[in-house]
Amino acid sequence: MTKIKVWDPFVRVFHWSLVIGFTANALFVDDDSTLHEWVGYAVVALVSARILWGLVGTHMARFASFLPGPAAIMEQVTDMATQRRRTHLGHTPLGAVMIVNLLTTMLAIGATGYMMTTNMFWGLDWVEDTHEALVTWAEISVVLHIAAVIWESWRTGVNLPRAMVTGTKTIPDNVNLVR
Repeated sequence: MTKIKVWDPFVRVFHWSLVIGFTANALFVDDDSTLHEWVGYAVVALVSARILWGLVGTHMARFASFLPGPAAIMEQVTDMATQRRRTHLGHTPLGAVMIVNLLTTMLAIGATGYMMTTNMFWGLDWVEDTHEALVTWAEISVVLHIAAVIWESWRTGVNLPRAMVTGTKTIPDNVNLVR
């Protein structure tokens, strides 16, 4: 087994704070409450901070270190189809695509949520419908993300949820590491 420090404290705190904020607003907080608005603002602030950290943060946190091209995405799909056991030091290419999807979706949810509080857009059905559709898309994406994390953890033998808690990936000796 090889242990490699991957996720810095900011990335881990961001991840779990986003989980809490989105889950709270999507499932538990009354949509018409002030608390819902403030949790939404907090989520947008978190995502904004993560985007900044993706530009200036530690190596593994930077978007430049993990945004994939089409070839990397196809290589991961091929790995899965051929049962080749390889793991990525940071995010997998498909995981990186999901990150971009979720960050963008969270910002769009925040933007449409804010629009609903303004005089210009208050009461317009399309804004509320878009907001709700984005939340549904985010919920679907989160379920797919969780399923993919479970699948990749099983497929590669790397406990990805533990790595997002501890910051360290434990790579089995029989798994090839992609840096």
